[in-house]
Amino acid sequence: MQEQDTESVESDQQTNKQVKVDVVKTADRDQLKNLYKEAGWWTQYEDSADPELIDKIIQGSFCFAVASINDRIIGMGRAISDGASDAYIQDVTVSTKFRGKGIAALIMDTLIQFLKDKNIGWIGLVSEPKAVSFYRRYGLSQMADYVPFIVK
Repeated sequence: MQEQDTESVESDQQTNKQVKVDVVKTADRDQLKNLYKEAGWWTQYEDSADPELIDKIIQGSFCFAVASINDRIIGMGRAISDGASDAYIQDVTVSTKFRGKGIAALIMDTLIQFLKDKNIGWIGLVSEPKAVSFYRRYGLSQMADYVPFIVK
């Protein structure tokens, strides 16, 4: 069993050496759409919507990061910001085949560093309950006395 664990760790390290995370202004629409679908964030409505929706999401983001291996996009994340004071990180996801290998951490590192380099002092996000412990590693904490809302 321990031999298997060692192989898994070595495989994860090898994968991370191959992963490149970049802040981009454009990216392959189909690959990103597949990531959104895999995360459960893309519905039939989005499929029938504007074919340039992915481009608009990227362009409308303050920064959009993609993780890739040999031009295959395996993860993404983005931040929405006014560019002066506040930013919200959202849409951080990694393809299921590559989860648990530290790729989401590389994406978060890239987004947070980009925002800090732009002197953004307040960085927040809304997390799914299962991801709370992951985000706490980045110094993020639940905001006491605040509740997120969404228009239905």
